[in-house]
Amino acid sequence: MRRHPHRGEAGREVSAAPPSERGAEVGRRIGVGLMYGLFKPRVLGAWKVPATGPVILAVNHAHNVDGPMVMGVAPRPTHFLIKKEAFVGPLGRFLGAIGQVEVDRATADRTAITRALSVLDEGGVLGIFPEGTRGGGDFASLRAGLAYFAVRSGAPIVPVAVLGSTEKHGRLIKALPPLRSRVDVVFGDPFPAGDGSGRRTRKALDEATVRIQERLTAHLENARRLTGR
Repeated sequence: MRRHPHRGEAGREVSAAPPSERGAEVGRRIGVGLMYGLFKPRVLGAWKVPATGPVILAVNHAHNVDGPMVMGVAPRPTHFLIKKEAFVGPLGRFLGAIGQVEVDRATADRTAITRALSVLDEGGVLGIFPEGTRGGGDFASLRAGLAYFAVRSGAPIVPVAVLGSTEKHGRLIKALPPLRSRVDVVFGDPFPAGDGSGRRTRKALDEATVRIQERLTAHLENARRLTGR
């Protein structure tokens, strides 16, 4: 059955076709060059990311550089759910070309949901900022989307803590961390979101969200101990 696009901002069509895996690999290679060229990433636990099969990376979000940083240091190409406001002009076309998924956070964006699930159905890696927006980066408030994708797909969640991106501002570009500064990225142990019953009810999702928040918070605390941040 043919998948139809829906109308995005300013009437722009957003395709429901699966994001490009090849594009995400290109994005990963670009991220490697940029992140290691501009900063000094220290990556811990990347080996914990399953080498094959569907995976969800749950990343804390305190700075705009967090997504590109994870994209560049993750061992597999990653498709991030990114707010539609970023998909404007050349940047929007670039994000689409490297396999990122546009999402309208103000609605139940069925196109974004379909595309994100297709990443997992095809054994890919989906990146999610479970807090929904940039904030304290402490997993203090989670939206239900992460639990839905994890329970719906059965994909394990790998918690990811990005630390150091907000400690100082750069001299040349205030919106970025200082050039050649150290940013730590700590990957945690994968875990299932569901309780093993296969239930997808609202109660099951609420319970899964509580379990997920506990695991993500514990990982962040452990990451801070490991890195001294």
